[in-house]
Amino acid sequence: MRYAPAALALSLVVAVTASAGMGAEAQPDPRAAALVAQGKSQLAAGEPAAAVDSFEAALAIDPGYTAIYLQLGEAARAQGLQGKAIRYYREALERDPKNLAALSGEGEAMLEKGAVEKAKRNLAQLQSLCGASCSESQQLALAIQSHPRQAVLTAEAVSPSPVVTQN
Repeated sequence: MRYAPAALALSLVVAVTASAGMGAEAQPDPRAAALVAQGKSQLAAGEPAAAVDSFEAALAIDPGYTAIYLQLGEAARAQGLQGKAIRYYREALERDPKNLAALSGEGEAMLEKGAVEKAKRNLAQLQSLCGASCSESQQLALAIQSHPRQAVLTAEAVSPSPVVTQN
């Protein structure tokens, strides 16, 4: 019992210090930021494999830099790897659940994969966070609207015609 006040004071100090540290946005490592800029230029030049190498090198330098996951998602989408892109966007969303760019990118990757309803769910979540007028929700809404509708084939629509052959 005689240590209770000291333990309470110590836990209060730790709690205040931890909450103060969580509120501050950490600046990315300058080397990682330079690699991300290099990767962006490589991605714009149509070299997604080289861009992925730059982004992964930046991730090795600064694993806490969430923007790297967004760029890795863009590079994966450019390579046609939508499943991998969705995984990168979800990693960014785990770090920041209200990241609008990650929600939009994940929705577009789902749309490219054919999951229209899931993309619409991302759009609804975006619109609840930032409204219908923010650029991310407008971009995803336009992508959903312009997505080609694929006709669903039923078993009755494709019935084989019987062919009789003589042995």
